[in-house]
Amino acid sequence: MVEETLVRQPVRPAAPVQHDAPRPVRESPLSLLRYLVAGSVMGIVFVKAEIISWFRIQEMFRFQSFHMYGVIGSAVLVGIISVQLIKRLRLKTFTGEPIRIPSKEFRKGQVIGGFLFGIGWALTGACPGPLAAQIGSGFTVILVTFLSAVLGTWVYGRFQHRFPN
Repeated sequence: MVEETLVRQPVRPAAPVQHDAPRPVRESPLSLLRYLVAGSVMGIVFVKAEIISWFRIQEMFRFQSFHMYGVIGSAVLVGIISVQLIKRLRLKTFTGEPIRIPSKEFRKGQVIGGFLFGIGWALTGACPGPLAAQIGSGFTVILVTFLSAVLGTWVYGRFQHRFPN
């Protein structure tokens, strides 16, 4: 009887995966000022439109007012029109790169995540978008919500492979 000896080959790391995504463009700190201005303007609009108001958000979840549904519906409509214009006109970024919108596939984890997001939104009166505007408006208790959102994002990133997709 002949015994075969298995020789273990050293494990070589796999070659890095080549992605077709372009490398990010390094921007100067001064050029990033436009994002600060855009974010500030957006925060002012959120405050003036009352969409950061805890009371408006509670009205929405209690079906007592159309205000937030109108705002969200308008945003969805603007988003649909914008994406169609980007695709049909083949618009480019400010740096001249083509805008690529990858196709998305539905996963059951999106339903679970959306449900958890909605519960958090209803309980705290804030979704991630207006958190900074709420804090900037003087609602410092929202810092707890902000830190919880950061922690939740970290937990998801750390344990994503264990969550249902």
